[in-house]
Amino acid sequence: MAKRNPARDDGQVQDLRPRPVRLTSDMSLPKLSAVEVGSYIVALLAMWAVLELKLLGALLAGMLVFQLVHTLAPRIEKHMSSGRARWLSVVILSAVIVGALTGFTVAVIDHFEKDVPSVQKLLDQAMSLIDQARGRLPQFVAQNLPVSTEQMKEKAAVLMQTHASTLSQGGKNAARIFTHVLIGMIIGAIIAVGATRHIQRLPLSTAFITRVSRFADAFRRIVFAQVKISAINTVFTGIFLLLLLPLFHAPLPMAKTLVILTFIVGLLPVIGNLISNTLIVAVALSVSFPAAVTALIFLILIHKLEYFLNARIIGGQIEARAWELLIAMLVMEAAFGIPGVVAAPIFYAYIKRELIYLRLV
Repeated sequence: MAKRNPARDDGQVQDLRPRPVRLTSDMSLPKLSAVEVGSYIVALLAMWAVLELKLLGALLAGMLVFQLVHTLAPRIEKHMSSGRARWLSVVILSAVIVGALTGFTVAVIDHFEKDVPSVQKLLDQAMSLIDQARGRLPQFVAQNLPVSTEQMKEKAAVLMQTHASTLSQGGKNAARIFTHVLIGMIIGAIIAVGATRHIQRLPLSTAFITRVSRFADAFRRIVFAQVKISAINTVFTGIFLLLLLPLFHAPLPMAKTLVILTFIVGLLPVIGNLISNTLIVAVALSVSFPAAVTALIFLILIHKLEYFLNARIIGGQIEARAWELLIAMLVMEAAFGIPGVVAAPIFYAYIKRELIYLRLV
């Protein structure tokens, strides 16, 4: 006959706070129930499935909205109930996100219409760079370069026709990722609103909620660290684009816009730097070839420096050394590519947190 739970019979709510598991006297593994072991296995399988099924965007978006609601709600709860405060937090976040996206889109369109050179002008500048480089390149390379802007357009059209299926697939992938992110944000908001309900839970649901709570804590630590990293990267990029580069070359067009974009996309781990670096080199190429080379060299050097700085900042948030994170990022990149690199700090932070609670590390 199964044992009865006195707390459950009295109608009292169980204390769900995680308790550290003590090691046995012979330093063997801590004793865990079958339910706890099963929850750990499910958590690991869920992390693998997120990467394998390409749902990382939805997971990150949902966790971000969840954390933002939890950050805003306590400040609003002073004036209303907890449930209403969370609903108001969701409304505020929705308005801010929609307003920011709308304003950013309008600003980009207006900026491109007024300040960005026309396509023909960009082609003329590119042709000028090719003519300058033609005499310095080997003959077998120079003979394959276009001799006019018309020929450049023709080659571009041929490439687009040849890779039409790839371009089409890329558009579909972008639309799918956007949809996943939107759905993830909605799910995160729904979970955040319903998180105030205090109900009595059975052992399996309690174990799952503990795993999710610790993963959310790891995500929060990584996000705060990533904001610091993006701010540092933006400062270095701003010094280079606004102060150093104009001393040796012509000032870049859209320099201030590039600095702002560097901070925004820098909030994305790893891939944000790749996006901002590509934009900076492309704009520098429209000015002159030496300016593009200078920008590329600077970005390579600063990227290598920040690679270790990033690992140190994130490591301080999750109590991990720089080499631990670097190994995790290397392994995840080999297994899952760029999504693996983005997920590596978060997943490693969660696993390290679980090991700390188990007193295994």
